[in-house]
Amino acid sequence: MEGKGIAVEAIGLAIGYNDTKRRKVVQSNVNLSLMGGEVTCLLGLNGAGKSTLIRTLCGFQPPLEGKVLLRGKPLSSYSQSAFAREVGVVLTEKTNAGGITVYDLVSLGRHPYTGFFGSLKENDHRIIEEALDAAGIWHKKENYVSELSDGERQKVMIAKVLAQQCPIIVLDEPTAFLDVTARIETMVLLRKLAKEQGKAIVLSTHDIDSAIQMADNLWLLSKGKAVRCGAPEDLIMDGTIGEFFSKENVVFDNATGKLSAAVSQIRPVGVRGDFNTAYWVGNALVRNGYTPSQPREGIMNITCISPSDIQVNLPGGETKKATSVAHLCKIISEFPVTA
Repeated sequence: MEGKGIAVEAIGLAIGYNDTKRRKVVQSNVNLSLMGGEVTCLLGLNGAGKSTLIRTLCGFQPPLEGKVLLRGKPLSSYSQSAFAREVGVVLTEKTNAGGITVYDLVSLGRHPYTGFFGSLKENDHRIIEEALDAAGIWHKKENYVSELSDGERQKVMIAKVLAQQCPIIVLDEPTAFLDVTARIETMVLLRKLAKEQGKAIVLSTHDIDSAIQMADNLWLLSKGKAVRCGAPEDLIMDGTIGEFFSKENVVFDNATGKLSAAVSQIRPVGVRGDFNTAYWVGNALVRNGYTPSQPREGIMNITCISPSDIQVNLPGGETKKATSVAHLCKIISEFPVTA
């Protein structure tokens, strides 16, 4: 198991591009630390510089200012082969290796140790098999890559970097082409690798929900703003995530940790009872322009007994029973109120 500590550190980093006409700075004064044994998610809107930062941290393009330290040494001091033994990289592009088997593709991860034309020894085969097993793709080892789903291909690419036996894994949008189930499976796998093998893992993503749920740390990038870092819960409670991602018609709800369409709130409605039912009743209320709150006199109060037994106490004293959330929405629509 890899040790904890700082695996990658960015100090006073400016990222962007130098071309023949001008110098374009995407982000400046970036200071970040990637820790062993943790999953870090890099979040930001399109154009914020997520891929540019990933490529700079991997040495695929030079920083405009500042420096990147890899395990305490300047990134520029590593040879290509030495870097490959420290960092495994999975980029955004779909895998275009349909003509070879899963086993053969994963075996490419051993090239930093064998050389491109080197032969695989018994120890190499053992490492490949362990990587296939850890990534949950062992049962597909004889299949051609072209036969796999997008989610299975992503597992193969993760197995390939595991076969490199590198302590650091960097992934650029690893869930971009995956369905909901495959996205969750990929995030669960990455978290397992970080916790069980001590890997330092950083991935860029647009999936805010999964990042909040699964990441130990978030790096938030936004145009014209300093990079913010911290545990998801801290960044939610101090308002940072809401500040970064809320727009005119989109708001971040600190209570649920989700982005949603901004809806004008008409007045509070008291909600209590079964937690699961109350949560989804609250979701429906927000969608219909109400604000869930603590029950009190003078407002509509809803008691959630079960999903099929929802009591609605109207301000005038009348009580109605809803047998579903859809039925509840119909009831409250018949009693429009304004603030």
